[in-house]
Amino acid sequence: MVETRVAPRFRVRKPAILEHWGAKFPCTVRDISTTGAALEFSSLIRSLGIPTKFNLVIPEDSLRLPCHVVWQREYRMGVTFD
Repeated sequence: MVETRVAPRFRVRKPAILEHWGAKFPCTVRDISTTGAALEFSSLIRSLGIPTKFNLVIPEDSLRLPCHVVWQREYRMGVTFD
């Protein structure tokens, strides 16, 4: 398989929170790069009602990153940073 990503991804397991207009959705960052991340949820994504644009907060790294959804599966989601 040929890697086509612009930036290399690093596997991590960091707790994070999606924030959108006061709503908060806990998740885990499974991999991250300078351009985006893969997120994992404990519940089905479609049942959570997550918006397509939000802030990803990673408290461990003191990061608050505006991003939007580029793909999603049952429990995982890929985002790109805006």
